[in-house]
Amino acid sequence: MLLVVLLTHPRPWRGDPRSDALLDALGIAVTLAGQSLRVLVIGLAYIQRGGKNKRIAADELVTDGLFAHSRHPLYVGNFLLLFGLLIIWNSPAAYVVGVAGVGFSLYAMAYAEETFLRRKFGAQYVAYCARVNRFVPDLRGLRNTMARFHFDWRRVVRKEYGTTFTWTTTAIVLVVLEHVIWDGSGGMRRTAVPGAVIWLCLAALWGVARWMKKSGRLNSPS
Repeated sequence: MLLVVLLTHPRPWRGDPRSDALLDALGIAVTLAGQSLRVLVIGLAYIQRGGKNKRIAADELVTDGLFAHSRHPLYVGNFLLLFGLLIIWNSPAAYVVGVAGVGFSLYAMAYAEETFLRRKFGAQYVAYCARVNRFVPDLRGLRNTMARFHFDWRRVVRKEYGTTFTWTTTAIVLVVLEHVIWDGSGGMRRTAVPGAVIWLCLAALWGVARWMKKSGRLNSPS
């Protein structure tokens, strides 16, 4: 996003900065969809992210929770997070560069993981791929999936408070910055103060979540 801001120029929706709030709202809605998907993945059946010793690793094949509806739901959530931010910025060049770059990166990671899992789990993984989409979630049976699991909200807060704070901070900066570019000091006056107030509230919530994590209050029941 830093490269996007440095190398591209935002365009107001319909050429009118005053109506751009509708486009910003759409961007935030898309990012919320991505965040919601990540929350469901992490709160239900969960995989250990990051591998081991900087290499892909898997002790077992996770096929339940949201992984029963998409083989890479976290990647889909990540893509929606970025795409929502691109909608807020609304630069044609940013759409091309951002979507192509992130899309290629996520596909490459998914391909590497699938190659590893196919080699390790063989026919079990091949059968899983045959019945579950790679990216686009199949929502049929989602209610039954939700009913089978206890939603671990502690794990969600513990794992996601940093991600949530990062994208919300980025969204605030993008909204303020685009209005400064279009309207100068007038755009700064309209957006900087509300943006700062919202950000301070988010920072306070981030601090509370971090304290709860460090103090062990977010440890999941054994």
